[in-house]
Amino acid sequence: MQAKEEQLRSINIYLIRAVREWAMDNGLTPQLLVDAYVEGVDVPVQHVKDGKITLNVHDQAVRTLEFSDEWITFSARFSGASYTINLPTQSILAIFSRETNQGIYFQQAAADRNSENADLVKDARSTTEMENHKSATHDQHGTLVRRHLRLVE
Repeated sequence: MQAKEEQLRSINIYLIRAVREWAMDNGLTPQLLVDAYVEGVDVPVQHVKDGKITLNVHDQAVRTLEFSDEWITFSARFSGASYTINLPTQSILAIFSRETNQGIYFQQAAADRNSENADLVKDARSTTEMENHKSATHDQHGTLVRRHLRLVE
């Protein structure tokens, strides 16, 4: 029996966990690109740049990492000070490996926000250069999945 779409859980948190695990299994550093303006995001504001923050989520960089359908939470150190990080899952713009830039960019995040927040995501896209466009595919929920992601600073 096919489940109704409104009963399905978001695939994004599963993809985030999978890419994170893949990166660590390969000796790489998994990082999250986060839209810091999404309601509920709790990060050290002094590290936010252009409305975004990149967070290292390797086991060696975080403590008490927890994933739920709605939230990603953990503790991390910034400039020697410990912070509790709270991220609504809809604030995650991408998860990728710092060393190879391979990962997933979540295009659906822009569609789920109001027009003001969608403009912020659009700005994130303009600061992000995608490689290997032919490798892009969409999953059944419309999430854009790409093999390579390279951040432009």
